[in-house]
Amino acid sequence: MATVTLSSSSPMCSSSSSTRSSSCPKNTRIKASYSDPALSPLSLRRRELLKGLALSPLSLRLEAPPHALSREIEVGSVLPPSPSDPKFVIFKASTKDTPALRAGNVQPYQFILPPTWKQTRVANILSGNYCQPKCAEPWVEVKFEDEKQGKVQVVASPLIRLTNKPNALIEDIGSPEKLIASLGPFVTGNTYDPDELLESSVENIGDQTYYKYVIETPFALTGSHNLAKATAKGNSVVLFVVSANDKQWQSSEKTLKAMLDSFRV
Repeated sequence: MATVTLSSSSPMCSSSSSTRSSSCPKNTRIKASYSDPALSPLSLRRRELLKGLALSPLSLRLEAPPHALSREIEVGSVLPPSPSDPKFVIFKASTKDTPALRAGNVQPYQFILPPTWKQTRVANILSGNYCQPKCAEPWVEVKFEDEKQGKVQVVASPLIRLTNKPNALIEDIGSPEKLIASLGPFVTGNTYDPDELLESSVENIGDQTYYKYVIETPFALTGSHNLAKATAKGNSVVLFVVSANDKQWQSSEKTLKAMLDSFRV
């Protein structure tokens, strides 16, 4: 039980609960102090926020970045067609899009997506906005989704969380299995079990190495089907996640795999 002590700048200030009257002057300030700091209003608010994150760590939507797509309009109306496949549009992230790109903690990345998809808002507490330029934990860069096809998100992790080697390559961190063991919960939205990994592979594009994953996750918050692609560059590891439920996967598997293959940093 919290002990609340009332104090006033006026030594003669007193109150009576029986008469509901007070001898405090009008402008006297009453201050509350809590013998248990955990029960202060600020701590209670923080606890409720963390509880909400635990229930749905990758699905909150709050303040949007100052970008045209944050209005959740179809990306086909604002993004150019993909040069490689006109059925898609191409998203090229820039410093206008996220706090980490503006801080230089993440290198620009790009991927294709169908023109009917929409960019969704990322909660400020998940965006890394509060901790740039020195975030200790992974954050969500951008998110896009289509109710009929699925959703994608870009997650960035500080390199130092995974290795002590500055500017490390993804191979320096370890095997594909070792990397996904650390970042798996950011794919699923809750927990990751190594038994859920159906396939992993290594892809070399130019001088950049990518780890690719096929993960079957029946209890994941993001969906029962997840594809992921990761690489390391600069100060961070960037993870591209494609997710779908059974119905979305059945109708859009080919499209979702094309989106995964298009991801570049």
